[in-house]
Amino acid sequence: MELYQRENYLKKIRGFYHVADIIKVITGVRRCGKSSLMQMIADELRAEGVQEQQIVFLNLDKREYRKIKTADQLDDLIASFPKAENMTYLFVDEIQNVMDFEEVINAYREEGDYSVFITGSNSYLLSGELVTKLTGRYVEIEMFPLTFDEYLEMKAFYGKPIDANLSIELNHFILEGGFPRAVLLDDLTDKRSYTESVVSEIFEKDIRKRAKIKDKETFEAVRHFIINNFGATTSISSLQEALGKSGMPVARRTLSKYISVLASAKVLYECDRFDMKSKRALKGKKKYYLSDLSFYFCDNTDNRINYGPVLENISYFYAKSRGYSVSVGRSGTLECDFILRNRDADYAYLQVSYTIAQSKETEDREYKPLEQIKDNYPKYLMTTDYLLQKRSGIQHVNLMEFMKAGKSF
Repeated sequence: MELYQRENYLKKIRGFYHVADIIKVITGVRRCGKSSLMQMIADELRAEGVQEQQIVFLNLDKREYRKIKTADQLDDLIASFPKAENMTYLFVDEIQNVMDFEEVINAYREEGDYSVFITGSNSYLLSGELVTKLTGRYVEIEMFPLTFDEYLEMKAFYGKPIDANLSIELNHFILEGGFPRAVLLDDLTDKRSYTESVVSEIFEKDIRKRAKIKDKETFEAVRHFIINNFGATTSISSLQEALGKSGMPVARRTLSKYISVLASAKVLYECDRFDMKSKRALKGKKKYYLSDLSFYFCDNTDNRINYGPVLENISYFYAKSRGYSVSVGRSGTLECDFILRNRDADYAYLQVSYTIAQSKETEDREYKPLEQIKDNYPKYLMTTDYLLQKRSGIQHVNLMEFMKAGKSF
């Protein structure tokens, strides 16, 4: 089957295709499309004239490779493929299945005639030994599940019906989630069954087995609480207090560990708060966003949508997928939903709301944090409204149309 091209990620990695001394590390939550991205890269190499014998593609999640668990076994497997006269392009998918893989991968990098691509479903890849041994010798391409624009493009690519009303498509996207395989399924029940199986796989393979959670009941309580409160300003202390009141006392250290485990598996992303006056990060309170909204809807049988945190979540990952670093901004008592910074250290400010059409009070509340910011970087108010305001030089944009067009801030 022809693959929908994730151009947003391909363009970040193309410059490294033929670079042998830098390992290409593709990270992201399980089933977000990393394996398919590597297949796209291999297809582009073939289109450039790279011969089939130059491409070695190993998916360590496949049955034929399920016994490859040690560094020596991985080395023997790679060595079993005839070495090409020129560059060999080595793709190893889900490499975290192999203990101490770092020395093997580094050895092939040092040979100088291997261009190495690896993927993994958790941040273990960029911690510990890999960072120690490969500092400055790898580039990370972080993938996310489909953003709203990719969701629409992928549906069009595979001939799936798209409603002319973007609000309906936005609701579909929210309820179905952004795992690419789900787009190919037609029935919402089937989509839900698939995403539930993905979520179960993530918690089983990337959390319970790797993190060795002993107190499963407490971990499940923490997981449930933080997933159900995504987008809310949270501190360890307030979380500890809330769990204590619900009859589940948790030590602060344990709580921090469990949140770290969820973040390592790319289920949660921490969004720090930033004081815009002192230009310093604020300690303590953070916001947590879900790499895919299906983590929430698989945890809840209720399909009602709380658009406030949901649209924030969608906007957060839209910006992250385009390479922006994202933080929450605070100026006095007011909070700006997001401060975005690109690689050129340019900023943009973003406020997200379902609508400002309800009342003048709502409009003022959403504009005020942006109006307090006195620099000249662009400021955006994103809503689902089609009647757009002009106020204080702030760009009021329709979130769905903005994302559908693939615009940058």
